[in-house]
This record gives sequence, structure tokens and C-alpha cells, in this order.
Amino acid sequence: MKLFNHVSFLHVCFSRRIYQDCPSPDLETQTKNTEGSEDCKDQGKWKIGDLVMTPGLKYAQPNTQQGRTDVNSVTNWNVPLVWEGTFDPVVIDEIYREMDPRIAVVVFAVGKYTRFLKGFLETGEKFFFIGFRVTYYIFTDNEKEVPKIEMGTGRNITILSVPPASRWQDVVLGRMKWATVAIEQQIRDEADYLFMMDIDSVFYNRFGAESLSRLSAVLHRGYYKNTARDSFPYERRPLSKAYIPAGEGDYYYTAAVWGGYLEEMYKLVKYCYEQSQEDAKNNIEAVWQEESHLNRYLLYNKPTKVLSPEYLWSNYDKVPADIKVVRISQLVKNYAEVRPNGGN
Repeated sequence: MKLFNHVSFLHVCFSRRIYQDCPSPDLETQTKNTEGSEDCKDQGKWKIGDLVMTPGLKYAQPNTQQGRTDVNSVTNWNVPLVWEGTFDPVVIDEIYREMDPRIAVVVFAVGKYTRFLKGFLETGEKFFFIGFRVTYYIFTDNEKEVPKIEMGTGRNITILSVPPASRWQDVVLGRMKWATVAIEQQIRDEADYLFMMDIDSVFYNRFGAESLSRLSAVLHRGYYKNTARDSFPYERRPLSKAYIPAGEGDYYYTAAVWGGYLEEMYKLVKYCYEQSQEDAKNNIEAVWQEESHLNRYLLYNKPTKVLSPEYLWSNYDKVPADIKVVRISQLVKNYAEVRPNGGN
């Protein structure tokens, strides 16, 4: 059984190091702009590379005439929209294992939410990127309640201490602050790819390499079918930095699962944090906190892969026919009991 790594971040707000914004790894100007920069030259090295497969692998022959016909599997900006039946797990796992990414999962277990750690971690060890290197970064105000979980080869848990919160909204907004700091000070040296996930969830089926891309977003289960864009719960108040005007919008994305290249996620997490800070200066809080800022960002900076609601369902809801597999799902809970301010 592996032991935890532990890092305290209670001091971070007083000792944040000076950092330099680095260009996106995909920009053509990267080499020119970062030449000679010690802070930037090693960032963003891992990318999805050549799709190399080991000779002799046995798998089903792909077919151009058969596949999912009940759902759309491509966006109007021509990137994959991933559903069960749109990929072969044997092929895709073989290809991506050759690339050997280090995958970080950032979760927050603050207050009574520590009770969800055991289910999340145990099911993650059964279904989440099995055969890949994974580190779960657990941000918590009570490290004693982090359970001892037997981890697979190349898989680890790192505990990071954060202060308690008096409002659940502060926990949500604080995720962006503490994740930004953690990436700057630690995670960027230990991971190539990062997922942000909600801890009050469990895995039910494989969640694997088919989800990887420069920036992957998950369709919110409540709005993915026939909801008109003007009915999406975007932030509609112009005073907020998360504002999206009527008549605009692609999809509505959940903030409970999202992922991407480490530096792309750093840029997005930091954006959500800074935009929420700007809102606070104007005495406004986006209607759905970081999810509102996330949706604005992804509207104007398109994700390179969209994941179907298979990648975040809810145990509150009946599973419809088009969801062939529930990969991870949010648990039923008494929000008034588990949230610090009674769910208000």
C-alpha cells in the first residue's frame, strides 16, 4: 500500500513565488517567445504525438458504414464529440500508453465532503485511466479523514492542506485559487495532463485515453439535448466577467469534470480565478461561480474535444437511451447537511 505525499498550502497566500506567463504550447511563436526563459522552456513539453501502435495488436476492424446514428459525434468546429461506440478502447489505450502521459486529478474535499473520498478513489482505481500514471491531488482541510487506499503501480495520492470555508460558494471559487497556486508551485513539475473533478462522484465504467486532448470539456447532462442557447444558465448580467449575451453559445459545459494539457488547464484555471476576483471587486458573483467563467472561456476558446454526459452523469437522474454507459456520476446527497452554509 502506497503512502501519501503531503504538502501544506496554508502558507501559500503569503509566499507565492513570482511567475511568468508562458505562451500556449500550441502557439507557433512559442520557441521565439520563450527562448532563453528558464521559467518557460520546459513547460508544455508533453503533447499528443504520433498515433503509433504496436504491431500485432488484435482489435475489431473499423467500419465507415456503421456507428452511432442517434447522436452527433462531431461539433460544428470539427472536433470529436465522444460517446460510447465512437472509439475502440483497445486501440486508443494502446496508442496513448506509448505516449505515457502523467495524469493529475485535482479534487477538493473540504468540510464534510471528505466522506466522498473513499468511493471516489476506490472506483477511480478500478476505472480511471487504468494502466496509466495517475496522481490524485486531494485538497482538504482535514487530512486525517483521507482514507488509506491501495493504489496501483505508478499511481499516487498527494494531500494538500487548504483552509476551511464558511460558504460552499467559497469552496467552489477557492478551487480556482488553490489549483492555480498548486500548479505553479508543484503540479507543473509532476504532470503532463490535468483533470479538475468534483469529489462527490464515483466511477462506474472506464474513463480513459479517449478523453485526452489539448482541452476537453464535458456536456452538462441537464442541457445537452434540445435546450435553446438562450435557455442555457449562462451568466446574463453584463457587469460580470462571465457575461454571455443572448443569441450566443454552443453548449453548456459542466465544471464538475474538465481536463487538458497541463499548461492549457493552468491558463484556464487561472483565468477563472482572476475573472472571479474581478467580479468580487465589482460586488458581483457569477451565477454559477467558476462554471459560469468556464463557459464563457470555452465559448470563445473552443475545446479540442467535447465529451458526452457519459463523462459526468448524476444519480438523481434516470439514464436515457442515448447514454449507453455512465462512466462517472454525482452521488445523491443532502446538500443542506453536507454544505457549510446549509446549501444556501
